[in-house]
Amino acid sequence: MISVQSSGNVVAGMAVTLMASLRGAALHTLLRTLLAIATGACAFSVAAAQAPGPVQAPAQGAAAAGAEQPGEHTPIIRAIQVQGNQRIEADTVASYLVVQPGQQADDQLLDLGLKTLFNTGLFSDVQLNMLDDGTLRIEVEENPIVNRVILEGNKRVKDDKITEEVQLTARSVFTRAKVQSDVQRIIEVYRRTGRFAAEVTPKVTPLEQNRVDVIYEIDEGPKTGVAKINFIGNEAFSSNALRGEILTKESRWWRFFSSNANYDPDRLEYERDLLRQFYARNGYADFQVVSAIAELTPDREDFFITFSVDEGPQYTVGEVRVKTTLDRLDETALESIVPIRTGETFDGDKVKSATESITFATGALGYAFVDVRSRLERNPDTKTVDIIFQVNEGPRVYVEKINIKGNTRTLDKVIRREVRLAEGDAFNRVLVDRSKARIRSLQYFSEVEIEEKPGSGPDRTEVDVTVEEQSTGSFSVGVGVSSTENFIVDFSIQERNLMGRGQFLQLRAQASSRTRQIDLRFTQPYFLDRNLAAGFSIFNTRTDFREVGIIRNRVGFGLNAGFQISEYGRGSLQYQLARDNITFDQISNRTFPIGTDPMDVLVDGASPTAPPVTGTDAFGEPALIIQAETCDFLVNSFSSSCSSRGRFITSLIGYSVQFDTRDDPIDPTRGWQLQFSQGFAGLGGDVNYIRNEGLAASYQRLFGGFVLRTRFRGGYISGYAGDDVRVQDRFFEGASTFRGFEVAGVGPRFISEQSFIDRNGQLVGTQAIGAKIYAIGTAEIRLPLPLPKEYGIRAAIFTDFGTVGLVDERDKIVNDNISLFVDPDGDGIFVEPVQDDLSVRISAGVSVSWDSPFGPVRFDIAEVFRKEDYDRTEGFRFSAGTNF
Repeated sequence: MISVQSSGNVVAGMAVTLMASLRGAALHTLLRTLLAIATGACAFSVAAAQAPGPVQAPAQGAAAAGAEQPGEHTPIIRAIQVQGNQRIEADTVASYLVVQPGQQADDQLLDLGLKTLFNTGLFSDVQLNMLDDGTLRIEVEENPIVNRVILEGNKRVKDDKITEEVQLTARSVFTRAKVQSDVQRIIEVYRRTGRFAAEVTPKVTPLEQNRVDVIYEIDEGPKTGVAKINFIGNEAFSSNALRGEILTKESRWWRFFSSNANYDPDRLEYERDLLRQFYARNGYADFQVVSAIAELTPDREDFFITFSVDEGPQYTVGEVRVKTTLDRLDETALESIVPIRTGETFDGDKVKSATESITFATGALGYAFVDVRSRLERNPDTKTVDIIFQVNEGPRVYVEKINIKGNTRTLDKVIRREVRLAEGDAFNRVLVDRSKARIRSLQYFSEVEIEEKPGSGPDRTEVDVTVEEQSTGSFSVGVGVSSTENFIVDFSIQERNLMGRGQFLQLRAQASSRTRQIDLRFTQPYFLDRNLAAGFSIFNTRTDFREVGIIRNRVGFGLNAGFQISEYGRGSLQYQLARDNITFDQISNRTFPIGTDPMDVLVDGASPTAPPVTGTDAFGEPALIIQAETCDFLVNSFSSSCSSRGRFITSLIGYSVQFDTRDDPIDPTRGWQLQFSQGFAGLGGDVNYIRNEGLAASYQRLFGGFVLRTRFRGGYISGYAGDDVRVQDRFFEGASTFRGFEVAGVGPRFISEQSFIDRNGQLVGTQAIGAKIYAIGTAEIRLPLPLPKEYGIRAAIFTDFGTVGLVDERDKIVNDNISLFVDPDGDGIFVEPVQDDLSVRISAGVSVSWDSPFGPVRFDIAEVFRKEDYDRTEGFRFSAGTNF
């Protein structure tokens, strides 16, 4: 009896491949040939091909009568018998062999078949035995089937993070090799989270029907921190400055929320690149990280990370040239758009920006396939670097297909219309990045990824746009508090992606201590499938301008249309028709000298609402107290608030343009934004004015994760056709628009005889009357916090500066009557009732915001450094809300 057995798992890929295409004598002959060559045989003979016989060999008599007999020492396989199989059919097991009944039982072919069976992974043991009667017996022991995989002891890493890494799953074939591989995979998962002391112990529990439970007992161990980050070879920048440039941070108690205060080997290469970028931005074009070494402490709880760097010299820019082999491109014109000038410090980011600018410019001139490469020519003697941009025709690659994936609700066309590439266009990486930013700005998706993959040819590529849908509709009842509104109750039904078509619909009702509002809004962003937005709004609001002393009830509707101007620009047209009812129903008590006739201090036809009484004024002196409607007092009747009483129809038509190049519309770190709007009231109605407003903002990434935002806003409104600007149409600034000041706390004010200086030194009892002009600037630096981004906590330091003022001369008519001047602080110095000064105001402070699970929370702490005496300030402002 011949016996062939093996205890190892040996790859036999050649045999498996051959078996897929050949069977029988042809396969037998070919394999013998290959084996003979492999063993160095010099000659071989090819037996005549025989038709393969059935699994059971023919009777011995028939074989003796007509079959050709083989050599004396190699038996013939008469039959194949399979033993030990439970789940796998016998014919399936036999099919993995390279011999069949009627063929010779060649040792080399049997050994190859044995290895092939092991390579399937289905068996833990296989033996081949050739019996004396010519039967080839295959004895197998099947690997068990995994019933379930159990994880025990994992608290810091969720089950799904581990199960997506391991090979063994329920109903898969169990092998010990897979178990050992899974152990290493789980350990690697923990190492990526900073737990290098994690240990995994596998256990196998046998079950009936050749099944097993696989249990991974996990000892997570302590989180491995970073004890110290050291730098060797740095001279231009301190080690502390370099630590601020990399992602990994030293473990400190206040960084308990941070996921970067641990060692991650995958992050180390990224840290090298961050250091290269930082030095390149500061002129060190030759900088390199010689080595980055992480050493584990003996207690296996912390790492010491050491970067060895070679800074090289700091370079300034020498010559900047653009060279091209393309006939229609003007090298001088291309050089003019390069944002790099001779003599300035070399900046690697500017080189990248210049490359993108040249790519855009050449594309606009019709060159879709350009290859822009920058070459640096260093001059060590002068420590200058010449920058040459070589513009050549690049490989022609076209977009063959754009695939939209993951949009379970949003229609394909809603996403496709934001993609700046179309099928058949030349592939452009800059346009791919722009497409991603536009899709993110829709705020329909939590994740947006755009990847390219090879197409059907070398000049073809496919673009995969993968999105992950997020909730775009809400039904909410919100409550909140703020330092300006006291309380807020908000009810709204909103859908930003109606029926997956990208349409916006909102029904909102809001009530607060100063505002009651209900409005319905609808916008179709692509009206008639064109790049034209159209929408309407219907509203009814009641606003208590308590700083002004008026109440406005407004009812009306609006129409709007928006259109694309350029890739980064958009314009819109608006029309609004509204009816305002301005009321002033307050009752006031005013003090006058004893013996004053009430008719002398009230307007014609007015009378006191109660009999005059004797009392004292704000300074304790005897006085006559007269009670009447506020606007019935002669001194108040000339005020802007009282002159704005009545019903008015406003018919307003306007337009706006805006340009936005920010890299991210939600959390920008670079780019700029421009807006300008103009409105004309007087197309019918009772009100005539022209309103102009503008905004300019810039975002710039600084060192260490800091982001600088500068913003300037301005506006001017003026009446025409004999109309002055009514108080409700003027600009009111303060609170969130000018931090450090109350709502409408900065700008022109009306001071009455009832006004006085309180114990905090603020002038109270005044009324804001609004301004015709404002100009406000903001410089804000967003701070990098040692907290995960998903916590939604942001902080910034800021300064606001600007001016607010200017009212019509008719509003200052009371200033012409010296008898109406007031002495609010009782020092004998009388001042004009209408205070209006275009002086500069300045404030600075800290702002903290949190997108909490309960709603947005914001704190503003500000100090005012320059103001007018009549301005109203506030050092702290808080707002919060919740949805349920």
